[in-house]
Amino acid sequence: MVINNGGNLSKEYFKAYLTLIMTSMGGSVEMAREKTFTRLFKNQAKTLGNISYNNFIQAYNELEKELAN
Repeated sequence: MVINNGGNLSKEYFKAYLTLIMTSMGGSVEMAREKTFTRLFKNQAKTLGNISYNNFIQAYNELEKELAN
């Protein structure tokens, strides 16, 4: 997925990205979170800005809750 650094990434974007990682690698939502944080944020929460980071956390929390049910 191509990222435009000029804007904020949405919660839906991160849910789709996390799901793609889980599907393609056959791993857990936690593994997908770690891979996404490393790949997109380069292990620094401020890399893509506060709004994108907060959307990432919200997407992870929602996906985790959905998969727990």
